Amino acid sequence: MKRVNVMLFRLLLTCLGLFLFKGVVFPMGINSQNEEQESETLKVITEREAMYYRKLDDKKVQCQLCFRNCEIADGERGECRNRVNIDGTLYSIIYGKPSAIQIDPIEKEPQYHMLPGTLILCFGTAGCNFRCRFCQNWHLSQQSLEEMDSVYLVPPEEAVEEAIKRGIPTISFTYNEPTSFYEYVYDIARIAKARGLNILWHSNGGINPEPLRDLLKYTDAVTIDLKGFTEKFYKEVSSAKLKPVLNTLKIIREEGVWLEIVNLVIPTLNDDPDDIRRMCEWIKSNLGPQVPLHFSRFFPAFRLTNLPPTPVETLEKAYNIAKAVGLEYVTIGNMPGHPLNSTFCPKCSNTLIRRIHFQVIENNIQNGKCRFCGQDIPGIWED
Repeated sequence: MKRVNVMLFRLLLTCLGLFLFKGVVFPMGINSQNEEQESETLKVITEREAMYYRKLDDKKVQCQLCFRNCEIADGERGECRNRVNIDGTLYSIIYGKPSAIQIDPIEKEPQYHMLPGTLILCFGTAGCNFRCRFCQNWHLSQQSLEEMDSVYLVPPEEAVEEAIKRGIPTISFTYNEPTSFYEYVYDIARIAKARGLNILWHSNGGINPEPLRDLLKYTDAVTIDLKGFTEKFYKEVSSAKLKPVLNTLKIIREEGVWLEIVNLVIPTLNDDPDDIRRMCEWIKSNLGPQVPLHFSRFFPAFRLTNLPPTPVETLEKAYNIAKAVGLEYVTIGNMPGHPLNSTFCPKCSNTLIRRIHFQVIENNIQNGKCRFCGQDIPGIWED
């Protein structure tokens, strides 16, 4: 846990400005401030009380947002680095301060059964409640707010307006763990749903049941990283636990929110065929055969640069295991051009959606059905 240094927040104010993406300037944030504005901004930064915590003796608090249930002393932060105890009250210091704002294809999440070929407006911040050694976005997830190269002040209302103005149907929370900026996600989601937008988030699944169910009321779809299928892997590679993630997966299905699962296959760490088979059997038994499962190729990153990229044969073997178990929608990702990155009809085996990496080349789903045989295809489709 890290003690708060309020003076460091003032350094952030020099970073606030315009966000540039593919030649388009996003007029988000504050370009310049006088002392009065700076003081007001600092007030906004430190005055968003966190949700889901309880007060303890001696000005301590217990955060109840994720599986860690951190007990936080006065002046200290939880493991996610984003929730701080100030005089016995827990605050989110990351509220309204994304460090990543980008327009992506929805396939990048990945979400393959939700509005294929459409764009999403994505938000990410500093912080995470996991410590994955292989994280490809470690410059966000494994650092604190003060360490960000860029921080933008974007109130929830402005985030929603950006999506509407640009004709983007879905807002996504991704890049780092949405649980770590929960209040921001929750407020944007409520406003966005009232304005007719879709809400998607990509999570490690380490959130507690009550905040999960409350957020799912304003959520259309979720992508969950099922990082492995042993407690040993979760403990040693992600400093986390498997059981809470499995519980999250069950709750998402219970609440009727569209769910897709990603398994990043890492050589020597979670690529054991028996573990992959047990994972697929668990998915089929507990979530159903129609939940899409994406096997994604690992590339060396962060603290796992000593390992090679996942062999293609390993991914294809995982795919075959999942299909043999009876999962109906299985794909291979992070392999541009691989034919198994497309989606096939479980009844007639024709190609439903042909993709090259994140680009949809062909879409044969009409009114939620296979164009060739009329099979119902679960997901969120355009009318």
